Amino acid sequence: MTVQERAGSVTLGPVLFNWQPEKWRDFYFRIADEAPVSTVYIGETVCSKRAPLIEPYYAAVAERLAAGGKTVVFSSLSEVVSKLDRKLAEQICTAEGFLVEANDGSALMYLKGRPHHVGPLMNVYNEATVKFLAGIGAKNICLPVEMPAKSVGALCEATRDLDVSIEVQVFGRQSLALSARCYHARAHGRTKDSCRFVCEEDPDGLTLSTIDDRKFLTVNGIQTLSYEYLNLVREVPSLRKMGVSRFRLSPHTLDMVGIATIFSGVVEGKLAADEAAALLEAMKPDAPFANGFYHGKPGYTWNTASVH
Repeated sequence: MTVQERAGSVTLGPVLFNWQPEKWRDFYFRIADEAPVSTVYIGETVCSKRAPLIEPYYAAVAERLAAGGKTVVFSSLSEVVSKLDRKLAEQICTAEGFLVEANDGSALMYLKGRPHHVGPLMNVYNEATVKFLAGIGAKNICLPVEMPAKSVGALCEATRDLDVSIEVQVFGRQSLALSARCYHARAHGRTKDSCRFVCEEDPDGLTLSTIDDRKFLTVNGIQTLSYEYLNLVREVPSLRKMGVSRFRLSPHTLDMVGIATIFSGVVEGKLAADEAAALLEAMKPDAPFANGFYHGKPGYTWNTASVH
Protein backbone atom coordinates (compact mmCIF):
# COMPACT_ATOMS: atom_id res chain seq x y z
CA MET A 1 0.00 0.00 0.00
CA THR A 2 1.44 3.34 -1.04
CA VAL A 3 0.17 6.47 0.69
CA GLN A 4 2.69 9.27 0.33
CA GLU A 5 6.40 9.19 0.89
CA ARG A 6 7.22 11.80 3.52
CA ALA A 7 10.67 13.00 4.44
CA GLY A 8 12.09 10.33 6.72
CA SER A 9 14.34 10.45 9.76
CA VAL A 10 15.89 8.09 12.30
CA THR A 11 14.91 8.46 15.95
CA LEU A 12 16.27 6.95 19.16
CA GLY A 13 13.88 5.60 21.77
CA PRO A 14 14.45 5.81 25.53
CA VAL A 15 16.93 3.49 27.24
CA LEU A 16 14.71 0.74 28.63
CA PHE A 17 17.32 -0.82 30.90
CA ASN A 18 18.83 0.14 34.25
CA TRP A 19 22.22 1.52 33.27
CA GLN A 20 24.55 3.17 35.72
CA PRO A 21 23.62 6.89 35.78
CA GLU A 22 26.99 8.08 34.46
CA LYS A 23 26.89 5.46 31.69
CA TRP A 24 23.36 6.63 30.81
CA ARG A 25 24.54 10.25 30.66
CA ASP A 26 27.64 9.50 28.61
CA PHE A 27 25.64 7.40 26.16
CA TYR A 28 23.37 10.34 25.36
CA PHE A 29 26.31 12.74 25.22
CA ARG A 30 27.81 10.61 22.44
CA ILE A 31 24.46 10.40 20.67
CA ALA A 32 24.21 14.20 20.84
CA ASP A 33 27.63 14.70 19.30
CA GLU A 34 27.83 11.87 16.75
CA ALA A 35 24.54 10.12 15.90
CA PRO A 36 22.54 11.10 12.76
CA VAL A 37 19.17 11.01 14.51
CA SER A 38 16.51 13.71 14.49
CA THR A 39 14.66 12.99 17.72
CA VAL A 40 15.83 11.43 20.98
CA TYR A 41 13.49 10.12 23.66
CA ILE A 42 14.77 10.18 27.24
CA GLY A 43 13.31 9.31 30.64
CA GLU A 44 12.34 6.22 32.63
CA THR A 45 9.56 4.21 31.01
CA VAL A 46 9.76 0.88 32.88
CA CYS A 47 10.21 1.36 36.64
CA SER A 48 9.56 4.51 38.68
CA LYS A 49 12.12 3.37 41.27
CA ARG A 50 14.88 3.88 38.71
CA ALA A 51 13.90 7.43 37.79
CA PRO A 52 15.68 9.20 40.70
CA LEU A 53 18.97 7.58 39.62
CA ILE A 54 19.08 9.36 36.26
CA GLU A 55 16.99 12.43 37.04
CA PRO A 56 20.02 14.51 38.15
CA TYR A 57 21.35 14.23 34.59
CA TYR A 58 18.15 15.12 32.71
CA ALA A 59 18.99 18.81 32.25
CA ALA A 60 22.57 18.22 31.10
CA VAL A 61 21.52 15.49 28.68
CA ALA A 62 18.63 17.51 27.25
CA GLU A 63 20.86 20.55 26.77
CA ARG A 64 23.61 18.52 25.08
CA LEU A 65 21.11 16.83 22.75
CA ALA A 66 19.52 20.15 21.83
CA ALA A 67 22.94 21.65 21.17
CA GLY A 68 23.57 18.70 18.84
CA GLY A 69 20.48 19.57 16.82
CA LYS A 70 18.25 16.84 18.25
CA THR A 71 14.62 17.25 19.28
CA VAL A 72 14.24 15.99 22.87
CA VAL A 73 11.08 14.17 23.95
CA PHE A 74 10.52 12.94 27.52
CA SER A 75 8.90 9.50 27.68
CA SER A 76 6.36 8.72 30.39
CA LEU A 77 6.03 5.49 32.35
CA SER A 78 4.52 2.55 30.54
CA GLU A 79 2.66 1.22 33.59
CA VAL A 80 1.16 3.41 36.33
CA VAL A 81 -0.07 1.43 39.34
CA SER A 82 1.41 2.92 42.53
CA LYS A 83 1.41 6.34 44.18
CA LEU A 84 5.05 6.75 43.16
CA ASP A 85 4.16 5.90 39.56
CA ARG A 86 1.34 8.44 39.52
CA LYS A 87 3.55 11.14 40.97
CA LEU A 88 6.25 10.55 38.36
CA ALA A 89 3.72 10.48 35.50
CA GLU A 90 2.20 13.77 36.64
CA GLN A 91 5.62 15.36 37.08
CA ILE A 92 6.71 14.46 33.53
CA CYS A 93 3.42 15.25 31.82
CA THR A 94 2.74 18.61 33.46
CA ALA A 95 6.24 20.08 33.15
CA GLU A 96 6.45 22.96 30.70
CA GLY A 97 8.88 23.54 27.88
CA PHE A 98 9.31 20.13 26.25
CA LEU A 99 7.43 17.43 24.36
CA VAL A 100 6.18 14.33 26.14
CA GLU A 101 5.63 10.82 24.81
CA ALA A 102 2.68 9.03 26.42
CA ASN A 103 3.31 5.33 27.05
CA ASP A 104 0.26 4.78 29.25
CA GLY A 105 -3.33 5.98 28.96
CA SER A 106 -3.10 7.85 32.26
CA ALA A 107 -0.69 10.33 30.64
CA LEU A 108 -3.40 11.49 28.23
CA MET A 109 -5.32 13.07 31.10
CA TYR A 110 -2.49 15.58 31.48
CA LEU A 111 -1.57 15.90 27.80
CA LYS A 112 -5.01 16.35 26.25
CA GLY A 113 -5.07 19.53 24.17
CA ARG A 114 -1.26 19.84 24.13
CA PRO A 115 1.01 18.67 21.31
CA HIS A 116 2.52 15.33 22.32
CA HIS A 117 3.76 11.98 21.05
CA VAL A 118 2.27 8.52 21.64
CA GLY A 119 4.70 5.68 22.34
CA PRO A 120 4.79 2.06 21.16
CA LEU A 121 3.59 0.75 24.53
CA MET A 122 0.16 2.27 23.92
CA ASN A 123 -2.39 0.06 22.14
CA VAL A 124 -2.81 1.90 18.84
CA TYR A 125 -4.15 -0.79 16.51
CA ASN A 126 -6.82 0.84 14.33
CA GLU A 127 -7.78 3.93 12.40
CA ALA A 128 -10.36 5.14 14.93
CA THR A 129 -7.72 5.21 17.67
CA VAL A 130 -5.31 7.15 15.45
CA LYS A 131 -7.98 9.75 14.67
CA PHE A 132 -9.01 10.04 18.32
CA LEU A 133 -5.43 10.56 19.48
CA ALA A 134 -4.77 13.10 16.74
CA GLY A 135 -7.90 14.95 17.85
CA ILE A 136 -6.60 15.42 21.41
CA GLY A 137 -3.15 16.63 20.39
CA ALA A 138 -0.99 13.69 19.29
CA LYS A 139 1.50 14.78 16.62
CA ASN A 140 3.41 11.51 16.31
CA ILE A 141 2.39 7.91 16.97
CA CYS A 142 4.93 5.09 17.31
CA LEU A 143 3.10 1.86 16.53
CA PRO A 144 3.37 -1.34 18.61
CA VAL A 145 6.05 -3.74 17.35
CA GLU A 146 3.57 -6.54 16.62
CA MET A 147 1.87 -4.63 13.78
CA PRO A 148 2.15 -6.41 10.39
CA ALA A 149 2.89 -4.48 7.21
CA LYS A 150 -0.73 -4.44 6.07
CA SER A 151 -1.87 -2.83 9.32
CA VAL A 152 0.96 -0.29 9.30
CA GLY A 153 -0.10 0.73 5.81
CA ALA A 154 -3.73 1.09 6.88
CA LEU A 155 -2.81 3.39 9.76
CA CYS A 156 -0.57 5.47 7.51
CA GLU A 157 -3.58 5.84 5.21
CA ALA A 158 -5.62 7.07 8.19
CA THR A 159 -3.15 9.91 8.75
CA ARG A 160 -3.32 11.20 5.16
CA ASP A 161 -5.39 14.25 6.17
CA LEU A 162 -4.19 14.49 9.77
CA ASP A 163 -1.35 16.51 11.24
CA VAL A 164 0.31 13.42 12.70
CA SER A 165 3.32 11.32 11.69
CA ILE A 166 3.72 7.55 12.03
CA GLU A 167 6.82 6.08 13.64
CA VAL A 168 7.88 2.42 13.61
CA GLN A 169 10.57 0.67 15.65
CA VAL A 170 13.08 -0.85 13.25
CA PHE A 171 15.85 -2.03 15.59
CA GLY A 172 16.24 -3.47 19.07
CA ARG A 173 14.56 -5.96 21.33
CA GLN A 174 10.78 -5.93 21.05
CA SER A 175 8.61 -5.10 24.06
CA LEU A 176 6.00 -7.85 24.41
CA ALA A 177 4.32 -7.40 27.79
CA LEU A 178 4.30 -5.56 31.12
CA SER A 179 3.46 -6.94 34.54
CA ALA A 180 2.84 -5.56 38.02
CA ARG A 181 5.40 -8.10 39.24
CA CYS A 182 9.13 -7.53 38.82
CA TYR A 183 10.58 -10.59 37.14
CA HIS A 184 14.14 -9.49 37.79
CA ALA A 185 13.58 -9.29 41.54
CA ARG A 186 11.77 -12.62 41.66
CA ALA A 187 14.54 -14.35 39.69
CA HIS A 188 16.94 -13.35 42.47
CA GLY A 189 14.64 -14.31 45.34
CA ARG A 190 13.65 -10.71 46.11
CA THR A 191 10.44 -8.72 46.07
CA LYS A 192 9.72 -5.67 43.93
CA ASP A 193 10.04 -3.40 47.00
CA SER A 194 13.36 -4.94 48.07
CA CYS A 195 14.90 -5.47 44.63
CA ARG A 196 18.09 -3.51 45.41
CA PHE A 197 18.14 -2.62 41.71
CA VAL A 198 19.35 -6.08 40.68
CA CYS A 199 18.31 -5.30 37.08
CA GLU A 200 21.48 -3.22 36.69
CA GLU A 201 23.38 -6.51 36.36
CA ASP A 202 21.77 -7.07 32.94
CA PRO A 203 22.30 -3.95 30.79
CA ASP A 204 20.50 -5.53 27.80
CA GLY A 205 18.02 -7.58 29.82
CA LEU A 206 18.05 -11.00 31.51
CA THR A 207 17.78 -13.90 29.07
CA LEU A 208 15.22 -16.62 29.82
CA SER A 209 15.52 -20.17 28.56
CA THR A 210 13.09 -23.04 28.16
CA ILE A 211 13.50 -26.27 30.13
CA ASP A 212 15.40 -27.68 27.17
CA ASP A 213 17.80 -24.71 27.36
CA ARG A 214 16.54 -22.77 24.33
CA LYS A 215 16.83 -19.01 24.73
CA PHE A 216 13.46 -17.42 23.97
CA LEU A 217 12.68 -14.28 25.99
CA THR A 218 14.36 -11.41 27.83
CA VAL A 219 13.13 -9.70 30.98
CA ASN A 220 13.81 -6.16 32.13
CA GLY A 221 12.22 -5.54 35.53
CA ILE A 222 8.46 -5.69 34.92
CA GLN A 223 8.95 -5.83 31.15
CA THR A 224 9.09 -8.88 28.89
CA LEU A 225 11.08 -8.42 25.70
CA SER A 226 11.99 -10.64 22.79
CA TYR A 227 15.29 -12.48 22.96
CA GLU A 228 15.85 -11.62 19.31
CA TYR A 229 16.72 -8.14 18.07
CA LEU A 230 14.25 -6.61 15.67
CA ASN A 231 15.93 -5.61 12.41
CA LEU A 232 13.78 -4.01 9.70
CA VAL A 233 16.55 -2.40 7.66
CA ARG A 234 15.49 -4.24 4.50
CA GLU A 235 11.90 -3.17 5.07
CA VAL A 236 12.68 0.56 5.40
CA PRO A 237 12.03 1.34 1.71
CA SER A 238 8.61 -0.34 1.89
CA LEU A 239 7.77 1.47 5.12
CA ARG A 240 8.66 4.78 3.51
CA LYS A 241 6.35 4.06 0.57
CA MET A 242 3.52 3.40 3.03
CA GLY A 243 4.00 6.81 4.61
CA VAL A 244 6.09 6.00 7.69
CA SER A 245 8.38 8.98 8.33
CA ARG A 246 10.15 8.09 11.59
CA PHE A 247 12.27 5.01 12.13
CA ARG A 248 13.00 4.22 15.78
CA LEU A 249 16.05 2.48 17.18
CA SER A 250 15.85 1.06 20.70
CA PRO A 251 19.13 1.56 22.62
CA HIS A 252 21.36 -1.33 23.64
CA THR A 253 24.99 -1.73 24.69
CA LEU A 254 26.02 -1.81 21.04
CA ASP A 255 27.54 0.82 18.79
CA MET A 256 24.29 2.77 18.47
CA VAL A 257 26.03 5.58 16.60
CA GLY A 258 27.17 3.09 13.97
CA ILE A 259 23.73 1.49 13.81
CA ALA A 260 22.07 4.90 13.50
CA THR A 261 24.45 5.78 10.68
CA ILE A 262 23.50 2.63 8.76
CA PHE A 263 19.76 3.16 9.14
CA SER A 264 20.10 6.85 8.31
CA GLY A 265 21.86 5.93 5.09
CA VAL A 266 18.96 3.71 4.04
CA VAL A 267 16.27 6.21 5.08
CA GLU A 268 18.00 8.97 3.11
CA GLY A 269 18.49 6.73 0.07
CA LYS A 270 22.29 6.90 0.28
CA LEU A 271 22.79 3.23 1.19
CA ALA A 272 21.20 0.17 -0.39
CA ALA A 273 19.13 -1.95 2.00
CA ASP A 274 21.06 -5.14 1.18
CA GLU A 275 24.38 -3.42 1.84
CA ALA A 276 23.03 -2.05 5.12
CA ALA A 277 21.86 -5.52 6.12
CA ALA A 278 25.36 -6.89 5.56
CA LEU A 279 26.87 -4.11 7.68
CA LEU A 280 24.42 -4.84 10.50
CA GLU A 281 25.17 -8.54 10.27
CA ALA A 282 28.82 -7.74 10.92
CA MET A 283 27.78 -5.82 14.07
CA LYS A 284 25.33 -8.51 15.15
CA PRO A 285 24.68 -8.78 18.91
CA ASP A 286 24.88 -12.05 20.81
CA ALA A 287 21.34 -12.93 19.70
CA PRO A 288 19.65 -13.45 16.33
CA PHE A 289 17.79 -10.86 14.30
CA ALA A 290 14.03 -11.11 13.76
CA ASN A 291 11.36 -9.45 11.63
CA GLY A 292 8.46 -11.89 11.89
CA PHE A 293 5.71 -9.56 13.12
CA TYR A 294 6.12 -7.27 10.12
CA HIS A 295 5.68 -10.21 7.76
CA GLY A 296 2.63 -11.57 9.57
CA LYS A 297 4.62 -14.43 11.11
CA PRO A 298 5.70 -15.26 14.69
CA GLY A 299 7.72 -12.33 15.97
CA TYR A 300 10.87 -14.32 16.70
CA THR A 301 11.31 -15.52 13.10
CA TRP A 302 13.53 -14.16 10.35
CA ASN A 303 11.97 -13.75 6.93
CA THR A 304 13.81 -12.81 3.74
CA ALA A 305 10.76 -12.18 1.53
CA SER A 306 10.12 -8.48 0.92
CA VAL A 307 6.77 -6.81 1.54
CA HIS A 308 5.50 -4.01 -0.73
